[in-house]
Amino acid sequence: MRPIVDSPIPTFVFDDREELARTLADEVEALVTRSQGAVLGLATGSTPIDAYREFARRRRVNGLSFARATTFNLDEFVGLGAEHAQSFRRWTRENLFEHVDFDPARTHFPDADAHDRAAASREYEDAIRAAGGIDLQILGIGRNGHVGFNEPGSDRDSRTRAVELHPWTREDAAKSFGSMEFVPLRAITMGVATILDARRLRVIALGAKKAEIVRQTLRASQSRALPSTWLRGHADVRLYLDLDAASSL
Repeated sequence: MRPIVDSPIPTFVFDDREELARTLADEVEALVTRSQGAVLGLATGSTPIDAYREFARRRRVNGLSFARATTFNLDEFVGLGAEHAQSFRRWTRENLFEHVDFDPARTHFPDADAHDRAAASREYEDAIRAAGGIDLQILGIGRNGHVGFNEPGSDRDSRTRAVELHPWTREDAAKSFGSMEFVPLRAITMGVATILDARRLRVIALGAKKAEIVRQTLRASQSRALPSTWLRGHADVRLYLDLDAASSL
């Protein structure tokens, strides 16, 4: 691991993804061990999966317990249903919850299928506040600069809400859905302000396809056009990169 000097976000480059996963897992382990009521914000997909596998390994080998932790997922597609093969609820269950000891009563997801999504969004914000706020939020960055599903055009003060998905976001999801026509048009996501309220942000970017957006996140002017630039200035944010994602720095 080596730091990038003079970066507006503390940025660290890892020689391999396993080292990155271990570094994040070290921090999460310290948090859940020290705090009986740690609150974690969870991302989904290929970006955090190595870290989640490391959580599971530590549960098996060292007995690391998440039983007193609370989780809030970043986002969910609208219209899939909880058991759809591509729903984030199912993904999180199959790739994390089935392998560690989170209490199901302490795990939370945006209700993307609520009849009144605005009310469901407000209730999600209320639940986060009632839990004491998020201690550590795990994030990725989309190649268009989205964080969660806060697509270009998202305001810094945005809160949990239903959003239209950017064409690039849907293109990136098309492989897992089998075809672009099956990718939902909408999702519910934590807002930018919701994310920035977390006490710590740990942002992961992997692969050469993320190199340019990483550069822009660190160097472009902060604006609605690139929501990832809103991460700059957070009191405790770190950007974790593999060699390919760091190649344009």
